[in-house]
Amino acid sequence: MVGCGRVGASVALNLRDVGWDVAVIDEREDALVRLGEDWTGGFLVGQGIDLQLLREAGIEDADAVVVTTDGDNTNIVVGQVAQKLFDVPAVVIRVLDPGRADFYSSRGLNVVCPTSNAIRTLTDAVRSYEGALR
Repeated sequence: MVGCGRVGASVALNLRDVGWDVAVIDEREDALVRLGEDWTGGFLVGQGIDLQLLREAGIEDADAVVVTTDGDNTNIVVGQVAQKLFDVPAVVIRVLDPGRADFYSSRGLNVVCPTSNAIRTLTDAVRSYEGALR
């Protein structure tokens, strides 16, 4: 797991709770607080694009990598590194820009775009009122 904000920490905790062995990388040491006092997984401080740090986190033996930093560029690069350099079977990245999300998704990255999801959900919510408003 690269990125330990609200989303990354929640994903790490969910995976841990269902039995995954999880290591988290974040730029800020204080992000560890989001994982709680009972966190038993790994936690490394640094840049997710640091190859040595990725190795220390166990990427060479990883079954999956989830990348949720607040930077699309970082997420894309780390995702490509995990997929192409380390041959991780399951790589999922968050990309906020819908155009970039579509572009990288079409090139084989598993991309989650919360912006596109929000646009669809909000549009559908408003359209559900169409019949009532006419």
